[in-house]
Amino acid sequence: MDDELYRLDRIKAAEQSTSISALFKVYIVRLTSSDGSESEFQRLEREERDLREELRNRRLSLNPAHNLSREELHTRHALR
Repeated sequence: MDDELYRLDRIKAAEQSTSISALFKVYIVRLTSSDGSESEFQRLEREERDLREELRNRRLSLNPAHNLSREELHTRHALR
């Protein structure tokens, strides 16, 4: 750990009246928690699945064939 990061860690720990070790323990417990709560990655993954399902249900898709060509994209009147 570099000196600046260590200094910032000490400040954060002092603000919370605790130690760096205690902060690290809380972080590790949250990281490895198996209480059923979803991680940020899992939440985003679920939201992506839900969005893709909603698009499918509306008969929409993220198909590259529906994208504008480079020329169409840069032609202002094509966007209006």
